[in-house]
Amino acid sequence: MTLLDDICNASREACPRIVLSEGADLRVIEAALRAKADGLVTPVLVGNEQDIRDQLAKQNGLDQFEVHDPLTSKKLDEYAAAYFELRRHRGVSADDALKAMETGLGFAAMMVRRGDADGTIGGAVATTAETVRTALQIIGKADDVDVVSSCFLMLLKEPFQRPVVFADCGLIMQPTSQELANIAIASAKSLKALAGQEPRVAMLSFSTMGSADPDAHESINRIRKAIELIKERAPDLVVDGEIQFDAAIIPEIAARKAPSSVLQGDANVFVFPSLSAGNLGYKIAERIGGAIALGPILQGLAHPANDLSRGCSAQDVYQMIAITGAQAASLKNANGADEERRARVR
Repeated sequence: MTLLDDICNASREACPRIVLSEGADLRVIEAALRAKADGLVTPVLVGNEQDIRDQLAKQNGLDQFEVHDPLTSKKLDEYAAAYFELRRHRGVSADDALKAMETGLGFAAMMVRRGDADGTIGGAVATTAETVRTALQIIGKADDVDVVSSCFLMLLKEPFQRPVVFADCGLIMQPTSQELANIAIASAKSLKALAGQEPRVAMLSFSTMGSADPDAHESINRIRKAIELIKERAPDLVVDGEIQFDAAIIPEIAARKAPSSVLQGDANVFVFPSLSAGNLGYKIAERIGGAIALGPILQGLAHPANDLSRGCSAQDVYQMIAITGAQAASLKNANGADEERRARVR
C-alpha cells in the first residue's frame, strides 16, 4: 500500500464534505466523479448551475452532486451578511460583500467558514493569489498560527523511499525568524496529518552547525533564532539546524558534518530559508530525483483550503481532493481529542 492509498483511506473513513469552487471545469468534474465513486469525500460543486449540469451530462454524471450556484443560492444573502460583518472593518461595503459571495471562490470559502463544508479547493481557473487571499480573508488562520504557509508532500524514490515535507515552496518569499518557526511547526503537523509519521525537522542552510561564520549571511542568525522560538512553542518537536541538506538526510554525512545533531541524517521535514530555495529544491527533487510532488498544500488555516495549478490535470485535482479530505479528517480527530481532554478536566 502506498502513501497515497493511506491518504485516500484517511479521507474515505471520514468522508468529509469538500467544496470545489470551480465546479464547471471539466478537470474538476472528472476528479469529483472519481472521488465520489471511490468514496473519498462528498464533493460539492460550486459555479454556474447550467454550465455544471451541461458538463455533468457529458460525463453521465447528472444528479450525482450537490450543486450551488452563488447567483441563485438561498444562502447568498446569509453569506453576504456574514462576509460584511467579517470585513466591514476593512472598508468592505454591503455591495462589496454581495459581489464577493457571488464568486465561486468566495461562496465556497464561506461554506467552509459557516460549517456547511469541511474544506475547499480552487485554483484550476483562479490564480494562486486569488485563491490564497480568499481563503485567508474568509476561512482565516488557525488560532495558534501567525502566518499561513505552504508545503509539498514529497514521495522520494530510492535510496530514500519515504515521504517528506518541503516548505515553504510557494508563499513566503523571505521568511523572518518568526515565520520560519511557524512554517516548521505547521509543516511538522502536515507530515503527521498526511503521512502519520513523527516529524524530524531540519532547518536548512548552506551552513551546518556553524561551518560558516554567522556574520557571513543574515540567514544563519535568522534560522538560529527560529529554532529558539520553535523550542519555546513546541518543546517536544525534534528540530535542528542550521544544517545542509545532505547532512540532514544522509546518516553517513551527518556523522561527519553534524555528529551531535538530534536528526542523525534522518530528517523528514525540510524547512528552506527562502521561497527561492524551496521552490528550486522541490522542482529539482521532482525533475531530476524522480520524486512525486503533491501540492502546494496550504497550512495554518482554520480549516483546509488548497490551491491547484491552472495547468493541473484531473489526476492532480483528484489527489488534492484526497489530501484536503485527509486534512479535514485529521482536524476532526484533533478537535475530538481536544474535546475529550476538556471533558476530563471538567
